[in-house]
Amino acid sequence: MVVAAVLGPAGCSFEGDGSAVEPTDAAAGSPPAASGSAPSSAPPPASPAPSPVPVTGPDQKLVTMEVTGGFAGVHQEVTLRGDGTIHTADKGERTVRRTDTAQFTELRTLLGDPALDDVADLTKNTEAADLFQYTLRFDGRTVMTDRSTDEPALGRLIDALRAWLPK
Repeated sequence: MVVAAVLGPAGCSFEGDGSAVEPTDAAAGSPPAASGSAPSSAPPPASPAPSPVPVTGPDQKLVTMEVTGGFAGVHQEVTLRGDGTIHTADKGERTVRRTDTAQFTELRTLLGDPALDDVADLTKNTEAADLFQYTLRFDGRTVMTDRSTDEPALGRLIDALRAWLPK
């Protein structure tokens, strides 16, 4: 089972093209409560906004994701290092590419999402066949999922890392 987590209303979200979307304040356009009316229940406190994970050195592996399975027997890997390089492997072919500053910050911010703390270490649909398996190693953890359960914070991280894999 995958546990879903969502960025709070004060957090950032990322579009499919990797561009950051500024947070919006849903309450900004709502009128103030009329005086003398019954007090409404306060909204739940906002989740802390994600902040980029720190980098301790150029050789640090911030995250590694391995994608396996599927009907064709895929085996791909992508690693983000502390120097901003992305190392990939696919069918024995290895490549190294460099992120720009914005991309590096975005990936580190996705890794720093506090919602990832609530993600279960293993989520798998045992009744489904031929689903891709994603094994992520970050922050001293290993998380394995087949994405059969909605997990927004983990899904954003997986999608951002998949964008770096060879097509």
